[in-house]
Amino acid sequence: MAGGKTVAAEQGAWLCFEDEAGQTLRPPKARTWGRRGHTPQVPVSGKGSGRISVAGLVCLKPGWRSRLIYRIRTDRGRKGERRSFAEAGYAALLDAAHQQLGGPIVLIWDNLNTHISAAMRELIGARDWLHVIRLPAYAPDLNPIEHVWSHVKRSLGNLIVHGIDHLVAVIKNRLKRIQYRPQLLDAFFAHTGLEPP
Repeated sequence: MAGGKTVAAEQGAWLCFEDEAGQTLRPPKARTWGRRGHTPQVPVSGKGSGRISVAGLVCLKPGWRSRLIYRIRTDRGRKGERRSFAEAGYAALLDAAHQQLGGPIVLIWDNLNTHISAAMRELIGARDWLHVIRLPAYAPDLNPIEHVWSHVKRSLGNLIVHGIDHLVAVIKNRLKRIQYRPQLLDAFFAHTGLEPP
């Protein structure tokens, strides 16, 4: 990981951690309050199907406020439709980040099959402003974006949504709140135990 910080410092680049998460209409389990002896139950409509995939970047650079950049992909459960991001989706996310950040990027991500495919290597090679470093296998504790997903899912615990579009709106709202709180992103980074860039 130290190599990524060195490259970022030499190039004046942003250090960006990437990961993806998914959410279905079924809410995650969560704790809540209830009367003694009465287990609280949250009714779930069960109508419709679908899944939301979110790919995001936590971006850090000394002297700049931390940023959260993300893209959402909605799978409505149709046959033959891809459920998650493809190489082109990741490339679009990286291009948007490069445009918003206005500088080179040192990208740190895991070894997902889409990240290491030949098509992705070709897309990365075509971007001279991008340097990629892979996280070791099974090291989510080194990635601050994992804490973003945990924070968002914790707030979805007792929520009743009325369809996939409602869920997309709620997730966008939660992520937008985090975008306006750079100190929260800094705390997520500090929680990894890594030294600031």
